[in-house]
Amino acid sequence: MPSFDYIIQPGWNDSPPEHWQSHWQAVLGARRVAVADWHDPHPELWLSALEAALAAATKPVIVVAHSLGCIALAHYARRHGHGIAAALLVAPADVGRDDAPACLRRFAPVPRAPLPFPARLIASSNDPFCPGARARAMAADWQAQLTWLEGAGHINVESGHQRWEQGLSHLVELRQAAAADMRVVARRRQA
Repeated sequence: MPSFDYIIQPGWNDSPPEHWQSHWQAVLGARRVAVADWHDPHPELWLSALEAALAAATKPVIVVAHSLGCIALAHYARRHGHGIAAALLVAPADVGRDDAPACLRRFAPVPRAPLPFPARLIASSNDPFCPGARARAMAADWQAQLTWLEGAGHINVESGHQRWEQGLSHLVELRQAAAADMRVVARRRQA
């Protein structure tokens, strides 16, 4: 099975040390996207930071995104579409909702094009920042496999997801799908 580099793409305000993304970063030896100001997000700066993290990778990359980070990744894929082997998209933020902070609305509208790599979107039945219907629409638009968690909130520290070890099983399945996809592409090139 091919090996991968992992990139952690946090959402608005970054992921604190007790957040599952921070734990996973340590476990996976992942690189975190470096944004100068996590509290005042600007799409162009976030996309440049993601591009820099991708450029530093030495192997195919799996991006692990949370909340606004999912939306940033969708924008990146719409513009570039290269450099990513797969993505785990957890609790995407609905940046177009009426009560979304103005700084998040900068990322609207959410790209609707299919992602050019295998993706799994994990959503919660009671996410306060993304209604279920909106998460379902994003998964359909992006052609991402959708996994529902019952009553998991925003899948962050506040909702009790610190280490979130059971979430790693979704990453393992995604890694297997990405490896299979890479083998298919390699066989096509050889034919």
